[in-house]
Amino acid sequence: MSVTRNRDKCIHCRMCEMVLCPLGNAWKSLEEDKCIGCGACVIACPENALIAIEDNLASSPERTVYVNGQEIKTSGFIKDALGEAGVEISKFPFKDSPNDPVISMPCFSGGCWSCAVKVNGKYALSCITPLHDGMKIELATTMPPLRVVSGFGAHTVGGVGTPYQLKNSGEPIEIACFTHGCNLHCPQCQNYGMAFTAGGHLMEAEETAMILLGLQRQHQVDRIAISGGESTLNPQWLLELIKYICKEDSDVHIHVDTNGTVFTAPYIDELVKAGMTDVGVDLKGFHTRTFQRITGLTDTKLAEEYLKTSWSAVEYIIGEYSDDVFLGIGIPYNKDIISTEEVGEMGKKISDLKGDVQVCVLDYRGEFRRKDLLLPSYSEMMKVKDTLNETGLKIVIAQTPEGHIGP
Repeated sequence: MSVTRNRDKCIHCRMCEMVLCPLGNAWKSLEEDKCIGCGACVIACPENALIAIEDNLASSPERTVYVNGQEIKTSGFIKDALGEAGVEISKFPFKDSPNDPVISMPCFSGGCWSCAVKVNGKYALSCITPLHDGMKIELATTMPPLRVVSGFGAHTVGGVGTPYQLKNSGEPIEIACFTHGCNLHCPQCQNYGMAFTAGGHLMEAEETAMILLGLQRQHQVDRIAISGGESTLNPQWLLELIKYICKEDSDVHIHVDTNGTVFTAPYIDELVKAGMTDVGVDLKGFHTRTFQRITGLTDTKLAEEYLKTSWSAVEYIIGEYSDDVFLGIGIPYNKDIISTEEVGEMGKKISDLKGDVQVCVLDYRGEFRRKDLLLPSYSEMMKVKDTLNETGLKIVIAQTPEGHIGP
């Protein structure tokens, strides 16, 4: 693959300079015609000014590398060598049980660090690192969990998984951090600077926990939140982070916000065992076609699997952990991406599972590649709230231009 820049669309926003480019600077590599085609900058460009062109992989130089000692001759990136070596590359970062070699590669932007391996004894990302002759690639089973993180601070409103009664205090209610990298490509992404780049701080789980705990003590709150991007893409990092926080403060509430797409039952079990007490799950549609419109996924089979997993996660948490974990459910709304009727279908299904679960309908504004979207009005959001209440849901919160309107 190669990348070209459409100069008519480019607005010089420099978003591509926040990308983790293998050559050091995506803008410069494109200007000097040195791009090697990893595609990380294509994902992050808000104007669709960077265009990926599929080339014949065989036309790039063949390299001789070694994967866990096995000689491999191939072209491209570490991910290509792993594939040739028979290593399973999964979209789901958490496996039910250990298998033959498997690696997760969900974000392709270098933010989640799930695909990290060792190359000649040093860490490298499989998704964007080009091959060089003689590379010795090892699956990094003993490396410390790493993740790109930013946005540390105290929050006065919280997220989908924050109990409503805390939201209107006006005081800090939780300390949050935001993980980089996402497995979805939502064209109206509300947090695209973190979702599609690695422009934060590469941190070990313990280091992240120490910062969060320090801020928690400074602001005297009893809640810590991990959001994103997509916070669940690197299970080893997230589980270790939660365990370390709980070891230092067993009374703190730990809140994870997620799109739910890789939130399998075994993963949920491990997070609860580690110490997760609160969770917010965004459900991005009821029908696959809507889910694809909201998430930007073109692979229908993958979209179906992700959508099914997110709904199954909500059902599993309600069925298994109603007494142990606070669950909040988020539903995105903008009339140009989802209909009020479909929101009603979602509400009916949720109500059948549990009528008094907290549901927050989120007013999606124009962002990223959908700047044309108009922020839903107060009256629009009240209409959607009424639609959800009519399905039997008792605790519906509407995020509106005038603040959160609760039950």
